[in-house]
Amino acid sequence: MSSDFTKENIIHQLEETGKSFTSFCLAINEELFFLQPENKWSIAQNVVHLISSIKSTSLAYALPKFIIRLYTGKPNRTSRSYDELVAKYLLKLEQGGRASGKYIPAKVLPAEGKEKILDKFLKAETRLISLIKNKWSNAQLDHYIAPHPLLGKITLRELCYFTIYHTLHHQKIIQGRLNS
Repeated sequence: MSSDFTKENIIHQLEETGKSFTSFCLAINEELFFLQPENKWSIAQNVVHLISSIKSTSLAYALPKFIIRLYTGKPNRTSRSYDELVAKYLLKLEQGGRASGKYIPAKVLPAEGKEKILDKFLKAETRLISLIKNKWSNAQLDHYIAPHPLLGKITLRELCYFTIYHTLHHQKIIQGRLNS
């Protein structure tokens, strides 16, 4: 992946990552999707975690720009590249960073339905993409910041990068579980 995405590249990557993740999860049998390993999240919980994360992320793009500026201030540096943002996130994970609070999913029961959960994921992602597409210019993504629970204040461009990588990261976790 290029380290300098334009808004159009970001939108494309979010769409492709979302479709790929959804197709990947749809191919997993229902029993395995909801299976709760000891001390680990089920695949369903990984998806619910992503939904929660994407919905929080969407808030940063949905609020009026003056509210975001008032709440978070202005960036004091240029946006990191995709690769730099991923490296920082991986370092935070290595240092023990983990999901906390509202980002820790409750147990997900099969009655909730795999397709219904994946549909919620796609709807959350579609809303995020629509907000980015319709409310933000390419340049504005570098001029506003939002708080991230592990990464601190990051630009909205970096938040896009995080969202792309975060989905890929959880797909890799799920793939590793399926392979073992």
